[in-house]
Amino acid sequence: MHSAIYTGQVMHRRLRPRRHAFRYRVFSLLFDLDELENIRHGLALFRLGIVRFEPQDHGDARDLRAWLDGLLAREGIVADGPRRVLCYPRLFGYVFNPLSVWFCHRRDNTLAAIVYEVHNTYGERHAYVLCAGSDEAVVRQRAEKVFYVSPFLSMDCEYHFRIRPPNDDVLVAINETEAGRPVLTATFSGKRQPLSNATLLAALLRHPLMTVKVIAAIHIEAVRLMWKGVARHAHTPSGARRGDVALRALRSSD
Repeated sequence: MHSAIYTGQVMHRRLRPRRHAFRYRVFSLLFDLDELENIRHGLALFRLGIVRFEPQDHGDARDLRAWLDGLLAREGIVADGPRRVLCYPRLFGYVFNPLSVWFCHRRDNTLAAIVYEVHNTYGERHAYVLCAGSDEAVVRQRAEKVFYVSPFLSMDCEYHFRIRPPNDDVLVAINETEAGRPVLTATFSGKRQPLSNATLLAALLRHPLMTVKVIAAIHIEAVRLMWKGVARHAHTPSGARRGDVALRALRSSD
């Protein structure tokens, strides 16, 4: 099975105007869309509804494959093979995914594109769709920021992605610049485990309230940044409502 568990750490490090950093342990699941039914019926925690993957947590109102097809077609990308997403699952009915990373492959299993699906705390979503070289062990991409995420960062930003696609381990690293200067680094690095009843139960016992911890950490760190005097920027929806997708991305690699 291509679906798997990745256990590891999330790290954020802010460089200016005040230094600020935190890290915590999490686990993410890699879901292959072709394996979802087997997972739902084959794993006890999914059958019981304790752990879930819900299509409405991603994309728009369409089937997820149709949503991805539309995104990729608009960018002229051919990815007619497996579709896999690295994300947090619902635990006890709750999830918040700041970032879900979709790996879209060609029929020969080479990587064609990565879709970065960003969620903010206002219930809005946005997808950055970027081409990926099929023979790159580490994928490097960049995109202009067009979607409001944090009140402590302006819209004059650019994301620089460094991705080691899921294998024995995975790395999602984002270096963000503001007005052309480095401002923030965020990473998730994890080690692969097979997705089974035993490994999933072990991960849940280690992190029973993980999805609640994610949203709680966002608000706790916001309070810490306000305490440090970091300026805030007003929420600007930019037309990106819940489930809508606006596509503006720079395809060129660093």
